[in-house]
Amino acid sequence: MASTGCGKTLGNARIMNALADPQVGMRCAFAIGLRTLTLQTGRSFQNDLGLSDEQLAIKVGGAASRALFEYWEQQAEASGSASSQRLLDEGGQVLYEGNDHHPLLERMSDDPQVRSLLAAPILVCTVDHLTPATESLRGGKQIAPMLRLLTGDLVLDEPDDFDIADLPALTRLVHWAGLLGSRVLLSSATLPPALVEGLFLAYRSGREVFQMHRSDRPDEKPAICCLWIDEFNQQASECLDQASFKTQHNAYVAQRVAQLDNAEVRRIAHIAALPTEWTSLETQERRNDFARLALHTAWELHQHAQNHNVDPLTGKRVSFGLIRMANIEPLFNVALSMFASTPPAADLRVHLCVYHSQFPLLSRSVIEQQLDTVLNRRTSGDKVDPVFNQPAVRTALDTHPEQHQLFIVLGSPVTEVGRDHDYDWAVVEPSSMRSLIQLAGRVRRHRPGSVEHTNIQVLDSNLRAFENRTPSSAAYCKPGFEMDAPPEGSTDAARHFHLQSHQLNELLAKHTQGKAQWPIDARPRIAVATDKFNPGKHLVDLEHARMHDAMLPRTAESGKASTAVARAASLHWAHDASLWLTGVLPQFQRFRYDPKPRVDVAMLPDEDEEQLALHRIADGERKWEKLYVKIDDSMLCRISDKALTPDTGGFVQPWIRVKLIDELARLAEDKETTLMQCARQFATASLPQNEQGWRWHEALGFTKKP
Repeated sequence: MASTGCGKTLGNARIMNALADPQVGMRCAFAIGLRTLTLQTGRSFQNDLGLSDEQLAIKVGGAASRALFEYWEQQAEASGSASSQRLLDEGGQVLYEGNDHHPLLERMSDDPQVRSLLAAPILVCTVDHLTPATESLRGGKQIAPMLRLLTGDLVLDEPDDFDIADLPALTRLVHWAGLLGSRVLLSSATLPPALVEGLFLAYRSGREVFQMHRSDRPDEKPAICCLWIDEFNQQASECLDQASFKTQHNAYVAQRVAQLDNAEVRRIAHIAALPTEWTSLETQERRNDFARLALHTAWELHQHAQNHNVDPLTGKRVSFGLIRMANIEPLFNVALSMFASTPPAADLRVHLCVYHSQFPLLSRSVIEQQLDTVLNRRTSGDKVDPVFNQPAVRTALDTHPEQHQLFIVLGSPVTEVGRDHDYDWAVVEPSSMRSLIQLAGRVRRHRPGSVEHTNIQVLDSNLRAFENRTPSSAAYCKPGFEMDAPPEGSTDAARHFHLQSHQLNELLAKHTQGKAQWPIDARPRIAVATDKFNPGKHLVDLEHARMHDAMLPRTAESGKASTAVARAASLHWAHDASLWLTGVLPQFQRFRYDPKPRVDVAMLPDEDEEQLALHRIADGERKWEKLYVKIDDSMLCRISDKALTPDTGGFVQPWIRVKLIDELARLAEDKETTLMQCARQFATASLPQNEQGWRWHEALGFTKKP
């Protein structure tokens, strides 16, 4: 549970190595939520722990993601039937170059990907490659992850970052690990007590079965050896039951909270009031004003000396900030409004980068690669911010004469996790306390030292609270923890998870204790403030209540309220009918289930290879065959370049604008393939289905047409 930036990734590997049997060595699977983090973690193990290709396999969810990751690495180096189904999805890739020709492995499968998955002592993978161990209802896709967990330990990285709807699947995975006698490590700076307790109970339930069948003392209850570690302390204890575990965990958390109370404060937040007239504005007018407010707030943050740096060559004041929005559709409109807006002050230039998930794969990869480079703010011995040595930044500063230069990332929640970025300040449209804490970890991430002034402005509410909302509609959801109020008379516990107010000043009053500014750290997530606990009035209490509802079995103290099957992770191990022996729950609690239909598309070149056109990707008659149907004319509305560069000469201009066809040409040349083949693999996107089609610009990505 060490804080962000303390080296948990490498620490996890060292811990599991120390716990391993010296006679056998470490065999461990590191399960991670994001593809990019999986690749980064695997490379970190290779470079920092000195692991060879014979010791490590990296499993990611798509060959294209892996290919792009390796492409950017090379660029950086150059410049300085059911029974006959595959055991793994065809899109997966395992990076492993060790010996996978053990006779037993060869007998089990002729697929080298499966053999590599099982043979590698250390596996770094996205978690969805292990969840089939407890999810599969037909076919053989459960066999490989089952065997992997049978023969090694499990590390779950940032388990609290998963959507709450995915916690039942994680619970099944941890229960399975206990059933097989494996060790489990949970790694995150922000682990809520109910999540840790629920996963312990799932593990203990599985371990009881293991003890019954594999132990010398099958009649005894297992004493689970538990270890708590952070940057301050280590604590170990044998826990026989829920009560003993809870006591030990609470004692550890109390000690950690006391240490965090005395830690340096790098992030100070303030709640920014919203205009009262927003309630009467039309949707587009409100989004236009959101753009104005966000830029004005960014300018105010920039002016603090702690929130900008002075370019040693030109003397210009430069800052890098993040404006975080909850959803992509309003983000697209807000970006357009920013490009057309008037400046909040003279002598000001804004360089704007739009970053979310609905870009073609290559476009998003280029944006991420450039942001990863620019926002690495770790200083060398000269203490000069390395950002001033970046060619793209240098060019922008030398080209534009304004004294104040703001480089802004306008991003969706993808900005919160998985990126090692360091911003000077942030403006936040709120969704949850978890989100706020994660985002705060991107502010001054690489630069130690306390701050005295606000560097995170949190808006008093979000756009969802204003747009087409009824009193029973949730606002802090998708993403977030709030639920729509159930019908009158319902016994669903969801009635406790609807907020009475959507004003952050009221929702965080208990946490801020009336202070205008307050430090942001992990304390609200890791400890429950039981005094005046009310999930309907306090945002932090809501998140703890939702986690308790999902992870822990209902007791007599829970009252008559019920938890819907889809949310109840504890049903897997706690139900009297031993539901874990059936395939019932995975059908109601599907991992990463998205009820909204999506459309796979690709931007493909024309015959002259000069322009790209939108195509829908459809399944052909034969297995694995793909058809590409042109829908550019009927379904795509292209935003003109003039919308981003108005005739009035706006003060906002695009930053990190990707010319997709040029990037495809470079990648095709590097891979010695055709432009069309390259586009079919790397210019793809998965978009929400929409009968009206989509809007598109290379600097803005895709969004649904209204």
